Amino acid sequence: MSLKKVILFIHRWLGFITGLVVFIVSITGCIFCFQDEVQDAVHSWRKVVPVERPYLEPSALKSIALSKYPGATANYMYYFGVDRPASVIANVPQKGYTYIYLNPYTGQVLHTEGLKDNFFTVIEDIHLYLLLPDKIGSLVVGISVILFVLIMITGIVLWWPKRKSDSKRSFTIKWNGRWRRVNYDLHNVLGFYVTSIVIILAITGLGVDFDWMDKGIYKVANLGQTYANETRTFKSDSLFKSAIKDKPVVDRVFLTAEKQSPQAQMFLIGEDNSSSGVINITAYNQSLHFGNSDFFVFDKYSGKRMQYLPNSKKSPGMKLNDLNYDIHVGQALGLFGKIIAFLASLICASLPITGFIIWLGKRKKPKPAKAVAHRRLHKQLQHNK
Repeated sequence: MSLKKVILFIHRWLGFITGLVVFIVSITGCIFCFQDEVQDAVHSWRKVVPVERPYLEPSALKSIALSKYPGATANYMYYFGVDRPASVIANVPQKGYTYIYLNPYTGQVLHTEGLKDNFFTVIEDIHLYLLLPDKIGSLVVGISVILFVLIMITGIVLWWPKRKSDSKRSFTIKWNGRWRRVNYDLHNVLGFYVTSIVIILAITGLGVDFDWMDKGIYKVANLGQTYANETRTFKSDSLFKSAIKDKPVVDRVFLTAEKQSPQAQMFLIGEDNSSSGVINITAYNQSLHFGNSDFFVFDKYSGKRMQYLPNSKKSPGMKLNDLNYDIHVGQALGLFGKIIAFLASLICASLPITGFIIWLGKRKKPKPAKAVAHRRLHKQLQHNK
């Protein structure tokens, strides 16, 4: 068996094994790309009228949100921007995680939504886990994505033109050809054009689900170095637990973060309820974008700032990890990037289908007339003996 036949065998059978998963992951990724734009157009509660005054304090918004659900707890909340609602993420008994959206200036509850009630959250869950248990689903998707990258690489090897005269044909789709030829070109030509984008989407997607990929990106971008200030863990000092406070600590530290990062449009506040837990605040430069952020750690008893890591002081590896989501959905390059990610995902979803049609066509392809006549003559001669 020649090398090309071995590569074709690998390409074909890996395609059979991963085809359905690749189609599902790609089509859900395609749908998810413009989820913010679609939801902004459909849901009026995702926008508020900006007011020339400070946000309501975190403790006030949290108190309003939790008053709707007795027994609920909340460790995380977002301020999404001056013209967007704030959100308290509550863990509600018998209901699970619920997003409670409030006007950040008045405290009015605008909308409540269970984790699985949002269409795009369900799409994201299918994309990441195929609606399977998280550990099993992420493993199936992760292995399929890795194999798909191998499929794309073997596809490039099979596609590569043998002669210079074949180059033009290999880079263009013959739209006026027979439908089988058009399908063949859609599989090969479009597959070639999206390969580099697919590899980027695959790496960033694996970075979302797998810690080893996240650490690998960090190490590679930092040329193997690890920076202690980016990996330190902090603990609050419980000796300050009974200290007299003029206002809740979370309100004071949020005000500090706002002053320290005046350019930030979005804030994420995370409170660890354990005895030695801390308050983390991430200040994002752009609303609904998760790269380019400043990071704060505060003692939850005294409000002392334990770490301030501005984006300008982060290592290349940490910056790249922060940008992982934005790169994966294309928004790191704005609307143009989202369009590219959308089209690449759509093409990826089509490749298992066009590939299967090519394989099916070859199986049903009639044998050449000369070969059939030769076999019939051979059988006749055998019979005459």
